[in-house]
Amino acid sequence: MRGTIPGLGSPHPLGTGLPALYHEDDLAQRLLAALDEVLAPVLCTLDNLDHYLDPKLAPLDFVEWLAGWVGAAVDESWPPERRRELVARTVALYRRRGTVGGITEQIELATGGRARVRDSGGVGWSTTPGAALPGTPRRQLAVRVAVPDAAAIDQRKVEALVAAAKPAHVAHQVEVVAG
Repeated sequence: MRGTIPGLGSPHPLGTGLPALYHEDDLAQRLLAALDEVLAPVLCTLDNLDHYLDPKLAPLDFVEWLAGWVGAAVDESWPPERRRELVARTVALYRRRGTVGGITEQIELATGGRARVRDSGGVGWSTTPGAALPGTPRRQLAVRVAVPDAAAIDQRKVEALVAAAKPAHVAHQVEVVAG
């Protein structure tokens, strides 16, 4: 939670906006100085609002709020740089959601490793009516994630990530390996 910051001066002090009659009034100046102390963080935040909305520049606790704003699931155990990167790329990731490329990118961002996603489906065409459909009848994804330390990655979290990112009717299996 944001609050007063000792020593933070107001970029727009209220006392200078009073009529000249009150510039020398000690009570009025002290009262407005107290208000300036309370308003300074608000005014400084508003003056820098564009920086607060940029996940690469915002304070880390604000990045957590931005993650909720764009619907990004951020893991508290991730390093700050990875959290910032996920929030910055969430909108682009949602455009590719459910695709092999989108799932691969999301897993690599979440684990910091290298992901390989195989899809059993296929796309093809035929000039012969009634030809066999491409792919296998059972739709599934095979996900293999290569990370430097496989023990450091919680496979259940990767499985939950894949389950949320893939189409609901597609089965999946996840394998986390060192490499």
